Amino acid sequence: MKSQRRSILKRLFASIAGVTGLGVATTAAKAEAAPEKEVFNVVTEQDIPLFSGSTKFGNLVFVAGKGYHKEGDIKVHTDEVLKELERELIKAGSSMEKVLKVNVYLHDLNDWKAMSDVYKGRFGSKPPVRTTVATYGGVPGASLVEMDCIAYI
Repeated sequence: MKSQRRSILKRLFASIAGVTGLGVATTAAKAEAAPEKEVFNVVTEQDIPLFSGSTKFGNLVFVAGKGYHKEGDIKVHTDEVLKELERELIKAGSSMEKVLKVNVYLHDLNDWKAMSDVYKGRFGSKPPVRTTVATYGGVPGASLVEMDCIAYI
């Protein structure tokens, strides 16, 4: 039992090291073969890069938080944010069905049910893991909801 658990842990750590390129015994060949980071839609402030709309690393896509900064209730905001996430994923070569993790930031936790009603079914039959929190002081830019995600290609 103990050796089986050790074997499982070794495989887990090896797979994590392979995805992140942080292997314990990384060789020069592995270091050279590490995937190149690609960034999309870089947002600048006073001509200085601030953040990217999304970043690809290997077969993973990390999409920055998206909010909706116009009039509307939580359902409108949620629908528009999900559409924006989908556009960003498609640009990066992924899709909503390939999302692994979503973080949802609500202006008001009382909007959880209405947001979930719009969210439901948007990621296919196998939805990603999700964390939902209410933010102290609200979501930046007066959006009622902001979401970010991690997907694969």
